[in-house]
Amino acid sequence: MQATATVLVYSDDSNTREQVRLATGRRPAPDVPVVEFVECATPAAVLKELDKGGIDVCVLDGEAVPMGGMGMCRQIKDEVFQCPPVLLLIARPQDAWLATWSRAEAAVTLPVEPVEFAGALAALLREKRLQGA
Repeated sequence: MQATATVLVYSDDSNTREQVRLATGRRPAPDVPVVEFVECATPAAVLKELDKGGIDVCVLDGEAVPMGGMGMCRQIKDEVFQCPPVLLLIARPQDAWLATWSRAEAAVTLPVEPVEFAGALAALLREKRLQGA
């Protein structure tokens, strides 16, 4: 198992980024790597980090401004070669269909509920590990 996993967190709200970090802790589950975060507050920063490579999972805030996480997800799925899996933060459970439209692999509601979030993130990290094996 790799020593660390890199998780990109996109939100213009520093409180949302903090909720993600706190819900994850050092690692979201015992069987996945320790997590390192790359935080982005703008769409341009997300694209720059993805161009660098090395991102294992993206966490995108559906309520971010000026570009929401759903639009950002759809864009990166179209433009980034071997785009990492995306966990979308959505405002309401009813928005899950929009997460599907954006091609996100998973979605959880805001505010971040630690157990639900950690479980979804761990599942994406496991899946990524299996695809890489």
